[in-house]
Amino acid sequence: MEASYIIIVLVLLGAMAATVPVFLCLFFTSVIGFLLFTDLPLLVLIQSLFRSMDKFALVVVLFFILCGNIMTSGSIVNKLIRFANVVVGWLPGGLAMAGILACGLFGAISGSTVATVVAIGGFMIPALIDNKYNMRFSVGVMTTAPNLGVIIPPSIAMILYSMVSAVSLEGLFLTGFVPGILIMAGMCAYSYVWAVRNPGFIRAPKPTWKEAWNAFREGFWSLMLPVIIFGGIFSGAFTANEAAVVACVYALIVELFIHRDMKFSTVKKVMVNSAVTSATLLIIVAGATCFGRYLTMEAIPSKISEAVVSSISQPWIFLLTINVLLLIIGMFMDIISATLILGPIFLPMLDSYGINAVHFGCLMTVNLAIGYCTPPLGVSLYITGALVNKDLLYVSRAVMPWLAIQIGVLLLMTYMPDAVLWLPRLMGWNVD
Repeated sequence: MEASYIIIVLVLLGAMAATVPVFLCLFFTSVIGFLLFTDLPLLVLIQSLFRSMDKFALVVVLFFILCGNIMTSGSIVNKLIRFANVVVGWLPGGLAMAGILACGLFGAISGSTVATVVAIGGFMIPALIDNKYNMRFSVGVMTTAPNLGVIIPPSIAMILYSMVSAVSLEGLFLTGFVPGILIMAGMCAYSYVWAVRNPGFIRAPKPTWKEAWNAFREGFWSLMLPVIIFGGIFSGAFTANEAAVVACVYALIVELFIHRDMKFSTVKKVMVNSAVTSATLLIIVAGATCFGRYLTMEAIPSKISEAVVSSISQPWIFLLTINVLLLIIGMFMDIISATLILGPIFLPMLDSYGINAVHFGCLMTVNLAIGYCTPPLGVSLYITGALVNKDLLYVSRAVMPWLAIQIGVLLLMTYMPDAVLWLPRLMGWNVD
């Protein structure tokens, strides 16, 4: 390894260890790399920064952020939770299952894990505790279930992966349903078994048909949001970019004129909060793009690819290595930066092992999503810990059985690519 590579890695890790914001870590490391190890002017870096903002695919991300903020400011989230509770709340462990189902439904709209942790976890953890569920169980399930927010489409990470890999975004979206549903099923099954073995919690009575109908009627407009998003995309009525705008307009109309739980005075606050969140994301994209530009100039992705291919001969070993690497990286780096930086590094290696780029995009998304709640640095651990006033060690122990389920699904889809790709193939999307 050349000395310049070691210096760059040390600068990047040192900045992160000093708790410098991620975008600044990436940007300053890029500047140092350009100044010390290339003959190119810094103007090239500045051009890369501005070009990284001039991508139409980012429009999807920004509008889905706005859509998520509209929902959390109104009552769509509460209605989704109530509907989920009516569907499964009467079963043993049903309230936990309702939280898992609600995370899946919310993830099908927001595309963000952090938003799902705050919106669903902040409501469900106190509800579980009030119904006599064990504290550790409650914390564990509602720290890990929000990972569905970035696995089930529309996923912000998948949008960015499609941007750097040029694979079909619609086809990539379809791959996310399989691991998402498997994770939901596995976590619900564990909740049922745990509840049977640990009685004492308050179990909701089985709803009558009238109660079920009322919950469905109240939640109808909320449930129609993912139907409109995916129905529009996969029927060809509008593109994924247009779907994000349609979702925002629909959510705003529902909250203002149907549910009437959002006031016109609140709209400005929601818009400003969404703009701040979007600006934060765009700054990270800019920093990651600058760092990626430096890596490309130094031909580092191709050198890494050659080194990996020469030392690993079997595809299954390569995939296992990548899984472990991404789980570790997911603890240190947010999913946006990781996707933008690592995607171009890993993509050149895939052909050598005969790995499908769409399948790999789904693997990468699930890996980095799990990293959100992987000890000791997963960001969801700290958010949940703050919500319940528990330390990192307590939350880390609480998530272990749930992480085992998600990692089990990850390994299953890693070595059974057809289990992931059959749905986009069935729907007629070219993912080969």
